[in-house]
Amino acid sequence: MIRIKRLFKSFKYALTGLNKVFWEEQNFRIDFIIAIIILWLAVFLKIMVWQFIILVLIIALVLILEIINSIFERFVDLLKPRIHEYVKDIKDMTAAAVFIGALASVIIGILIFLPYIVARFFR
Repeated sequence: MIRIKRLFKSFKYALTGLNKVFWEEQNFRIDFIIAIIILWLAVFLKIMVWQFIILVLIIALVLILEIINSIFERFVDLLKPRIHEYVKDIKDMTAAAVFIGALASVIIGILIFLPYIVARFFR
C-alpha cells in the first residue's frame, strides 16, 4: 500500500537536495541554464519527438553526473583531508566523468541541431 505522507516526504527531500545542489554548485547551475536554452531551441526549431527525447535523456545524464560528482567531492572531504593524493584523484576522476558526459552531449546536440539550423538559416 502506498503511503501518501511518506511519498510526499520523499519528494520534499529530493527537492531539498535539488535546491541545495542548484544554489551551491556553480557547474550545476551553468548546466541547468544551458539545458533550458537547448530545450527552448529544440521547441523553436521544431525538432522531431525522438530527438527531443534524446536531448532530455542527455541533459538528465549530465545533471545527474554533476550531482554524483558533488556527492563524491563532499564524501571524500569527510573521509580524508583535502591534501591527500587520493582525494585529489577521486575528485579529478569524477570531474572527468562529468566532462565526458558533457562532451558527448555537445556532440549529440550538434548532430541533432545542425541539420535544422542549416535548413532554417542557410537555405
